[in-house]
Amino acid sequence: MLPSLVIMFLFTYIPMYGVTIAFKDFMPARGIMGSSWAGLKYFRQYFNSYQFWITIKNTLVISIYSIIVTFPLPIALALMCNQMTRKGFKKFFQVSTYLPHFISTVVMCGMIILFLSPSQGIIAKLLGYLGITLPNLMGQPSAFSSIYVWTEAWQHVGWDSILYIAALSAIDPSLYEAATMDGASKWQKLVNIDIPMLLPTATIMFILRTGSIMSVGFEKVYLLQNTLNSSASEIISTYVYKMGLVSSQYSLSAAIGLFNNIINLVLLLSVNYISKKMSDTSLV
Repeated sequence: MLPSLVIMFLFTYIPMYGVTIAFKDFMPARGIMGSSWAGLKYFRQYFNSYQFWITIKNTLVISIYSIIVTFPLPIALALMCNQMTRKGFKKFFQVSTYLPHFISTVVMCGMIILFLSPSQGIIAKLLGYLGITLPNLMGQPSAFSSIYVWTEAWQHVGWDSILYIAALSAIDPSLYEAATMDGASKWQKLVNIDIPMLLPTATIMFILRTGSIMSVGFEKVYLLQNTLNSSASEIISTYVYKMGLVSSQYSLSAAIGLFNNIINLVLLLSVNYISKKMSDTSLV
């Protein structure tokens, strides 16, 4: 474990010192120690800005929408695979659902933009044969969250189901044999054996997902973002990028990022505590 611990210490714990620039008027020429102290100045600046509620709302909408769609789907897919009896078809089904996961974010976003193009996209061409005109979905703020979430589901649901398939494969076969002897149907086995055995794993995964509810993936949102849909696609991570790297407001971006991480930590601890009290399943 020593190499992993050293890497984690060097790239995770040592950089935490840089968080102090959120409380300073940071200037690269002066360095972190030489920059003057600013206190909570940049936190107040973010809280009072017009982008505060916009970024919070958009981040929560996309994140909660993602959890509602992409959290139960891998479980359903794993249960479906577990019911398949033909090994050849089962392997083909699993591989075909895993493959989209290996498409890079840049390529995926390019595919989405091309497919949804109202003039040259494949979907627009197919609908054109039916006399239907495809609207410019990438330019509609109301459609952005759905485009993000459902393409995310298509790309990652198969890969995310691996953990649940592994949990199902670890179930004692004698439980199924006993259920068969008692005359249980496939549905009864699924409800009374498979789902209860998946609950501890699903609970842990839900706690981890809740702990990152304020951290929507930056790359995909930024690549799909344009001036027409920015009112629905401007999230905390893209705003931090624009403030920190584009506008060189390092202290402001650090303050926003720290605020974001604190909210995630509070949510993670809260959900973990509630889960431990209600089901005795928790991270620690």
